[in-house]
Amino acid sequence: MTTPAEHHREVSGGFTRRVDGTTSWDVPAPVAGWTARDVVRHLVEWFPAFLESGTGIRLAAGPSVDDDPVAAWHAHADAVQSLLDDPESEAQVLSNPHIGDIPLPQAVDNFYTADVFMHTWDLARATGQDETLDADTCAQMLAGMEPIDEMLRSSGQYGPRVEVAADADAQTKLIGFIGRDPQWRA
Repeated sequence: MTTPAEHHREVSGGFTRRVDGTTSWDVPAPVAGWTARDVVRHLVEWFPAFLESGTGIRLAAGPSVDDDPVAAWHAHADAVQSLLDDPESEAQVLSNPHIGDIPLPQAVDNFYTADVFMHTWDLARATGQDETLDADTCAQMLAGMEPIDEMLRSSGQYGPRVEVAADADAQTKLIGFIGRDPQWRA
C-alpha cells in the first residue's frame, strides 16, 4: 500500500506531464465553462484555502495561473509534496465542519490527490494528450463514491451522472459518474 506522499507524487506526476505537454491554455475543457487553464487554476486555488482553514498551514504561493500556468502548477505541486514528505505532517490533523477531524496526510489523499487524479482526464482530454488513468485507482474511487452518490451530488461539486454502458471500463464509468461525458470533444 502506498503512502499519501507516494500517491501524491505519482498522481501529481501524471498531471504534471499533461501540464508540461499543454500548448494552448485557452482551449475548452470538459467542465462546462472551463478552459485548460481553469483546470490548473481550480487545483492551485481551492486546496490552499481548504488546507489553511483546516490546519492553519499556509502553502507558499507560486506564480499566477493567469501569468504562467506551468510554473504555477509546478510551485503548487512541489509545495504539497513537501508538506506530505515532512515527517511532522503525520501528527497533524485537518479539522473541517463537514468532514470532522482527519489526519492531514489522509485528508490530502482523500480530497486533494483524488481531485488531481480526476482532473488529469479533464486536462488531457482538453489538450489532446494521453487521457489514460490507472484502472485500479478508477475502480477503487468509483467503488468508494457510489455509496455516497446522493451526498456528492448535493455538494454541488459533481454534475449529473452521465450514463455509460454497463460493460464500460472503470475509467469510463468513473468519468461518467463524476458528471463528465466520456465522449466529450473540444
